[in-house]
This record gives sequence, C-alpha cells and structure tokens, in this order.
Amino acid sequence: QNCIHLVSRCSKCLLCPAELSSTLMEKMQAQEMMSGLRIPEMEDLGQFFRSLPTSTLVGIGALTAVLAYWLATRPRPIKPPCSLLHQSEEVPSGGRRSMMCDSSQLLTHYHDDAKTMYEVFQRGLHISGDGPCLGSRLPNQPYKWISYKEVTARAEHLGSGLLHQGCLPNPSQFIGVFAQNRPEWIISELACYTYSMVVVPLYDTLGPDAIRFIINTADISTVICDKVDKAQVLLDNVERKETPGLRRIILMDAFDSALVEHGKCCGVHVQAMQEVEVRCDGNKMNERKGLLLPPVPDDLSIVCFTSGTTGNPKGVMLTHGNVVADFSGFLKVTDKVIFPNQDDCLISFLPLAHMFERLIESVVYCHGGRIGFYQGDIRLLPDDMKALRPTIFPVVPRLLNRMYDKIFSQANSPLKRWLLNFAAKRKGAEVSSGIIRSDSIWDKIFFSKIQASLGGRLRMIITGAAPTSPSVLGFLRAALGCQVYEAYGQTECTAGCTFTTPGDWTQGHVGAPLPCNLIRLVDVSEKNYFASKGEGEVCVKGPNVFKGYLKDPERTAETLDSDGWLHTGDIGKWLPNGTLKIIDRKKHIFKLAQGEYISPEKIENIYIRSEPVAQLYVHGDSLQSCLVGIVVPDPEVMPEWAKKKGMLGTYKDLCKNTELKKAILEDLVRLGKASGLHSFEQVKNIYIHNEMFSIENGLLTPTLKAKRPELKEFFKAKIDQLYSSITM
Repeated sequence: QNCIHLVSRCSKCLLCPAELSSTLMEKMQAQEMMSGLRIPEMEDLGQFFRSLPTSTLVGIGALTAVLAYWLATRPRPIKPPCSLLHQSEEVPSGGRRSMMCDSSQLLTHYHDDAKTMYEVFQRGLHISGDGPCLGSRLPNQPYKWISYKEVTARAEHLGSGLLHQGCLPNPSQFIGVFAQNRPEWIISELACYTYSMVVVPLYDTLGPDAIRFIINTADISTVICDKVDKAQVLLDNVERKETPGLRRIILMDAFDSALVEHGKCCGVHVQAMQEVEVRCDGNKMNERKGLLLPPVPDDLSIVCFTSGTTGNPKGVMLTHGNVVADFSGFLKVTDKVIFPNQDDCLISFLPLAHMFERLIESVVYCHGGRIGFYQGDIRLLPDDMKALRPTIFPVVPRLLNRMYDKIFSQANSPLKRWLLNFAAKRKGAEVSSGIIRSDSIWDKIFFSKIQASLGGRLRMIITGAAPTSPSVLGFLRAALGCQVYEAYGQTECTAGCTFTTPGDWTQGHVGAPLPCNLIRLVDVSEKNYFASKGEGEVCVKGPNVFKGYLKDPERTAETLDSDGWLHTGDIGKWLPNGTLKIIDRKKHIFKLAQGEYISPEKIENIYIRSEPVAQLYVHGDSLQSCLVGIVVPDPEVMPEWAKKKGMLGTYKDLCKNTELKKAILEDLVRLGKASGLHSFEQVKNIYIHNEMFSIENGLLTPTLKAKRPELKEFFKAKIDQLYSSITM
C-alpha cells in the first residue's frame, strides 16, 4: 500500500512534454525581465548626463542647488523641552510640578557661581570681558554706555561711602531708592548688595502717605533719589515730623545750595551721589576692598512694598535665594531655545520698583548682556526702541493691547483689514506648528515695518502682571516674528510661578509651573470651586516664595500658611495638558440683594474683549439686585467702530451718544452670553466715561490694577444715576 501511495503522489508531479516546455519558457522570460530591472551602473549614468544638452544640465544644477538651499534653510519648529501634552505632573505631597525638574528637588539656582544677586552681577562682569553694561541717552542722541567694570567700581565706591557715613554692612540696614529707571538705580542696588545691605524701592505713584509709611516701617535713614522735587517732598515730611528717622538724602541729579540749607534746617544731610562716590579716594578704597561683605543666599535682598487696592502697602521680604531661584526657573525653561548671551540687550522701562522687571534684567546681567534705559517718557519709547535695537522686551498686557489697536487702526478700510487678518492667519498657522521667524513672505509684505519699529532684533517678549487677551497674544506672536511668553505670579513669589513652555504657542492659559516651585489648588467652597474638579485657589510653594511681610505677622499668616504655601487669592483651573488657567479672583466677591455671589473681575475679563472698550469697572452691592458698569472706550478704535454703525462725531461727542451707549451695552451682553454668564452676572446699565483710568488720577495701582474703592467713590454719583434709571 505504501508503494502504491508513493507512485500515486509521484504521478501527480509528472508533467507532459508540452507543459514542461511552457514552464521553461516562462522561467526564461522571467529571468530576462528581472535582469532588466537592475539599477544603472555609474557608467550608464555618466553616459546619460553626457548625452544631455548643456542648458538642461545647467537647469538641473540650479534646481539641485535651490533644493539643497531650501533643505538647509527651511524653517524648523522650536523643539519643546518636554511633551506639550504633559507639561506638569502631580506630586505625592500635593500639587503639581514642572516636567523640566531634573530631580525630586525644586530648583534653587542655575549656575553654581551665581547664588546671590551680588554673584549674578560678578558672573556677568566675568563673561562680558568688561563689555558695555548700562546705557542711557539724551533726546536725538545715541546710547552711551557704562562698562561692567565701571558699574562695579562705582557700586563699591558708593557702598563704601554709605558705610563711611554710618550705615551698617548687614541685612538689617535698609536703604531707600526713590528714582525712575536709570543707570544710577542699578548702581545703588549693587552698592547695597556689595555690603549685604537691603534695597527698599520707593515710587511716587504709591502716593505721599504710602511713602511716609514705608520710610517709617522700614526704619530708613538714607534715601537715594533722582530728582530735586522728590528730595523736596522727603524734606517736607521730615520738617512736619512725619518721618523723623530720615537723616541722609543722596541725589543723582544736580541741585542748588537752597536744598542743602533746607536739609540743614531739618537735620538732614543732602549730598550728591557723585560726591559720596568720590570721597572714597584710592587709598580708602583699597582699605575698603578687603572689607567687602557680600551676602549669602539666605540674606534679605529687597523689601518690595506692594501697593494693594486698600490699606497700607505690604513690605514683601525677599532673600537673594528667592530672587535667584525664580530667575533660575525661567532660565531652566528657556535655556535650550533662548540661549541668553552677552549680545542680548534689554530695554528697561517697566518700573524697577517691581520685581517682574528686575527679574528679567537679572537674567541679562547674569550672562553679560546690556540694559538700555528709556528716556523716562513713555511717548518716546518707540524712538528709544529704534535707537537701542533690543533683543529682549518685558511688557505688560496694556502695552500689547495698545500695539494691537494701533496696528489695526491703520487698516482703515475693509480690504486692508481683511488682508491684515489673512496674513496674520497664514503666519499664525506657522506659529501653531512651532515655527517662529521674521523672514516669511508675510513678514516681508505686512509685518517687517512693525518689527522695525521695535528695533528689528527682538528675540523674546515676556508679558505678565495681568491677563493678556488671547486674540492680541495670537496676533502679536504672528506679527512680531519673535518668541512671546506669558508669565503669571505676584511679588510674594518673587515675580513668576508659571511660564509658557517654549513651543506651546496656544492662548488661554498662563503656562506650567516653573521648576522652582510647586502649585496646588485648594477648595473655595463659597464659589463652588473644588480641587477634586481641578479648580480652586492657586497656592505656591518653593524657594522663590517670600519670607513674610515686614513687621506684619497678621497679614503674613493670612497669606502664608504653616506648611509654607502662599495663597494667591486667584482662582485657577488645570487644563488637560498640565497648564494653568486663571479663571477668577477669590477677593472682591460680594453678594447681590437676592443672595447671588458676584466676582466682578471675572465679568470684567470677559467684557474687556469688546472691540471698542479700553477699560471698564463693574459695580454692585448687597443693596442692589443687579450690576452696572463704567466703560471707557478706546480713543483710537471706538470712533471707527461707531462709524461702521452709522454714528459720527468726535471721541468726546460719541461718548455722550445714547445710541453708542446702547450698542456697547449690547456688545457686552453678547460677550457675556457667549462666555456663559448668568443673567444676574450681566450689567443692566452703563455709563460711558471719556477719560482713561490711570495711576495719575488715582484709579489704578502702580501695577495697573483697578483700585476698586477709589473707583466706587469717584463714580458714586454716576452709579446712583445708573441704578435710578433701571426699570426691573
């Protein structure tokens, strides 16, 4: 049976002669076809190219060169330092931390040779090779520069002169600095750090009462100020026995003998800053050189008094370690894409009395860069920008809004506006993919003049201090051709606690936690915000968090809990990608007559998106059942907006126009509905005011926040009229 089976199987394999011949032919044809598929040899290629006409060869060469150039120069997206889908992570102790932390420890410093603000400047001196450091200019003149060595020498001389007059080289010695941004401000600050003294900034927008309060609270005996009129104010206070501890005023500007005599009558020694520096001649300086007493990280560096909206200012105590930790967090996030270096130049116009400006300047010093100061007049800032050509530009949202409005006000026809929006969308698509550049076709046609007006060299813009409109931020990221970052924080955490992750150019959030701090959200039950739902009051903990308020344990305990968490008073929400969104404010909450809680700042942040609106104040109280508002239209935008609706006239005339008032109110209500406001959260009546809220008229704090009690008092009569005309 096995044999039969084998024969049967073999018989199935046997082919007839015709079938065998056909199979062999197919195999031969297949082999010929396969041999024809071989790739050409180099000789074949050479023969092919030799057969081509010269013009064709030139064309191929040109095309190859263009392709190679495009491959080498094509725009590449910025590589994010972490996954943009996962920018922070939860920690066992509570809260979230940055994904850029190298270890379980929070970042305290970035450079081993820069752990205090004194060392930060010394590092810049070493890196710069005595390059230019501080620059200033006169009208229509170029910038003149002081080198790092000159700044260091002058600071040592000034500090030594202060000691010679009785100041003590330790962190209990507070020195007031009462001046606008200028090189002498930084020299005075560094003089204090050279001998472990503490800087206390003063600024006139605080108001005379606050300045007296600060001098007395901080026991300031010496104030360095810039102008004669400020010295006169200080002397008047002493003369009225309101600041009896003030003993010395050192002036940056020239003054006459009458001021000296006035000082003598009050028991105050008035002298020139240059005089204090010069008194330390070479011999004395050499003696003092060995007595330099730089600080350690835990030493107090600055007491920064925050204005607040009510009550006396609070003195935020920050150590050298606090400041270094905060700017190190910024460096850690941006170092792979910004690479700060000695070619960087920053324009200084935001008040040096605020930590946001001083923090960014510290980054520049640390890497040997330059600081150029504006002339002191904000109207001349564009001229200063063109002369200085900065690479780094710290700003506040209010300035970005003005830039945005100015750009669109020039697009004064429907076609121009359409083209501008079209170009911004096309460029915005690149930004969304991570590409930041200033040489696209859209830049050449539309945006190059805008960029040139800011000096033409900007690499980075940082905005903070208040929320930035998403539409403004998105447009400017496209138009300015540089990296635009948004930060969030407050003086109590030195400056920032969150920051945009490089490569994440989306809007509507304030970034992820900095590597120097943790952030957690805690319940605010009275407003239905719960941490379990990813919402609550923003709390910060880390080496950048302040040590407390000067001589104010009660308010310190209200803000800084026993576990070291700083309670900011802001309401935040975690987004799925680990970034933080600020959605509300815990303070300034009130009840309407029917018992509904109202957060006016949340409503204002929605209404401010209205195109014709520049500023507004939403008001309500427990005796009323609805809200009213004070609206200040934008002088550059509103007239054109009104014209489209058939209303003509000057800005002031339009502000009195009842039809315009009705149109703006309708636009506010429309925005409120789109954002999900309840009916009781919508304003029922508004008054159109034709003068901007400002620091000068007392309606804004120096950080440009609304002073709600002052606004309420200022518009009391108008508010009463608004309520009386409402029919419910």
